[in-house]
Amino acid sequence: MTKTTKVGRATRKVTATAEGAATHAANGADMMRAASEVIAARITILADGLADPMKADIREMSLMGTEKLEAMGASATALAGAMGDLTARVSASAMEEMGHAASAASAMAAAKTPQAALLAQMSWAMGWWSRASSQALSVNAELLKAQSEALKPIHAAATANARRLRK
Repeated sequence: MTKTTKVGRATRKVTATAEGAATHAANGADMMRAASEVIAARITILADGLADPMKADIREMSLMGTEKLEAMGASATALAGAMGDLTARVSASAMEEMGHAASAASAMAAAKTPQAALLAQMSWAMGWWSRASSQALSVNAELLKAQSEALKPIHAAATANARRLRK
């Protein structure tokens, strides 16, 4: 792969990550707005129920807990799946890097001159830097995606409740 191809790929990855971060931030703001509407509406429902228990909206009061449990359960499931995938990928990258290090150590040990040993070491170090930078970018993008996936069910519940309670 040429350096131009690598740079193009990295640029696309950074751009996609930035776009994902912007979308995630907007969804977070939307979720917080919806949550504040839901909290305000439900405080009124609770206050009305306390003022006149016979007219309490028991259905809505029971939803307050069950909806949160469902959303949090779906969120935890999404996060566990994403973190499992990320852990597997990072472990595979670590094993691959151990192979690179072993090859570099062999090349340094087999070097006929100190300059050749230094060249083998420098070659490994520069390759490591490139691989580490690429992996860090990938991990950051995957963590952002995991966070977004984990917040989707909470966002969906909060915005659906806000729409329903506005009526």
